[in-house]
Amino acid sequence: MLLSIEDQQGAVAPAEVVQEDGAETSLLLGRLFADPGFEVVGVRAPDTVPQWGLFETVPLAAQQRALAWLPHIREVDTGLPHAPGSREGQTMRPEYDPERWTLAQRDAAKAQELTALGFARVTRTTVERIRHAYRKQGLWGLVDKRTVPARGRHPTGYANERVVAAVLEALRRQRGRSKGTVKGLQVLVGQILEDTHGRGVVEMPSRSSFYRLVSVLADPFERPGRPARTATAPARASSAPVVLRPGEQVQIDTTRLDIMAVLEDGSLGRPELTIAVDVATRSILAAVLRPHSTKAVDAALLLAEMAVPHPARPTWPAVLHLSHAEVPYQRMLSLDERLQGAAARPVIVPETIVVDRRKIYLSQGFVAACETLGVSVQPAPPRQPQAKGVVERTFGSINDLFCQHVAGHTGSNPLRRGKDVAAETRWTIPQLQDFLDEWITCGWQNRPHDGLRHPVLPKTALTPNQMWAALITISGHVPVPLSGADYLELLPVRWQPITERGIRLDYRTYNHEVLDPYRGQRSSVASKDGKWEVHHNPHDARQIWVRLTDGRLHEIPWIHRDHVHQPFNDAIWRHIQAEVEQRGESRAMSSS
Repeated sequence: MLLSIEDQQGAVAPAEVVQEDGAETSLLLGRLFADPGFEVVGVRAPDTVPQWGLFETVPLAAQQRALAWLPHIREVDTGLPHAPGSREGQTMRPEYDPERWTLAQRDAAKAQELTALGFARVTRTTVERIRHAYRKQGLWGLVDKRTVPARGRHPTGYANERVVAAVLEALRRQRGRSKGTVKGLQVLVGQILEDTHGRGVVEMPSRSSFYRLVSVLADPFERPGRPARTATAPARASSAPVVLRPGEQVQIDTTRLDIMAVLEDGSLGRPELTIAVDVATRSILAAVLRPHSTKAVDAALLLAEMAVPHPARPTWPAVLHLSHAEVPYQRMLSLDERLQGAAARPVIVPETIVVDRRKIYLSQGFVAACETLGVSVQPAPPRQPQAKGVVERTFGSINDLFCQHVAGHTGSNPLRRGKDVAAETRWTIPQLQDFLDEWITCGWQNRPHDGLRHPVLPKTALTPNQMWAALITISGHVPVPLSGADYLELLPVRWQPITERGIRLDYRTYNHEVLDPYRGQRSSVASKDGKWEVHHNPHDARQIWVRLTDGRLHEIPWIHRDHVHQPFNDAIWRHIQAEVEQRGESRAMSSS
């Protein structure tokens, strides 16, 4: 075969190929060289790039054996044991001189040498086979494939059989229930191993090994984990603000909790959760659960909860008290005596609050409450959820770390909801509020947060309490002396007349002897047609507060308060009123 013919103009002519029957065929050189089966006889192929990642997966003894073969194979091929770039000072041994001996003869000579050195069962064909493997696969071709772990033969690998059984049992228990995450399943597996074999008897696999084990054992349609996110808009880069002080920016938002709760009237429903998250420390400053739609009063009371220390529950252990937290407690106590007996949670007065454009956050009551505390309200831009990215991610963490471990968990979407969520529901909203407050204090505030890392120490994640303690040593702590009267001022206002029977509010009658001098009298507020300023709490209808001529708010009880031994809110009242009206007894209701 004639490889190329160059004419006087420098053009490359086609190659002349002689077939087996003697016929000659012209073929372009580019097409000939591109054919996978084309090879120039007698020319050494270039070395393959070593696959170090794959090479490091085999045992150390197999790596050392392959590296021991490498100079011998090179010596058979080239006559020198080392790479071409390092031939200085190398001496070619006569028995491996390519000018004097063929490859087969050099293979035989190498087999005799390796046998004398102690290599087991080395023949000429063995050297030839390994030499061809090295040409095709490089260093990986010199590895004894019997030492390579078989892939796909055992789906669970070398996992402990007792751990495998516990994972299967946990998946069986979760079948038909609301789906959580793999982290939640890992907690359940640990409990099963402890109940079955005892504490610490069976060691749990690492996090990555456990995830792989669940991926192998779980049914694809029942596999725990968050579903793939679908977005109607292109993904945007994170725009987390740069904040340097606690309270410099606080984000507030409301969402439905993924838990079915027992409401006050005995029905079931998902409560609404409103939280305030400090961006600098990732602390949950306040969290309020409400049975129905969150009102402006809830957002206003949220401000007071942020600025006032949270009292520790009597049943909480001492480690959940602020005195045991990593903060300069004695110095802070000298500035604010209310910290005595407070829970280990930050007390931060916001400088700026970022809210969405709901009516409750843009209402006059909420804005006025913020102005009273010197807080700036910043509405988030429309259709830009990343502006409140911190609080949005915190909701996801609450669902993963808290909700899925509570009876009545509904799952993040209807496809992940169990069949008997209603049967599992057993907690009321006040009970869930207690659980949530305790979890925030002992769980969230003391859990390392990936967003709280220093650039110099990136491997160390701080907890929200640790970040708060670090920042207040620089920015300081300024207490806000809010009293009980301040809470009353934050309640929503109604304007009602004081009649001979008292004050009527939503068909309920409130009366007290303090109203005697004012019955039938008009107030001095002419713009409100002589009506009186009344403050009420929509979540507790047992009393109201009226501002009389002395300028103070006086508590006026409901005439039936002595017969009610638990909070009686306006939602329960509307429910009872609707039931009575359906029975045709609305007149009896109006005369109460």
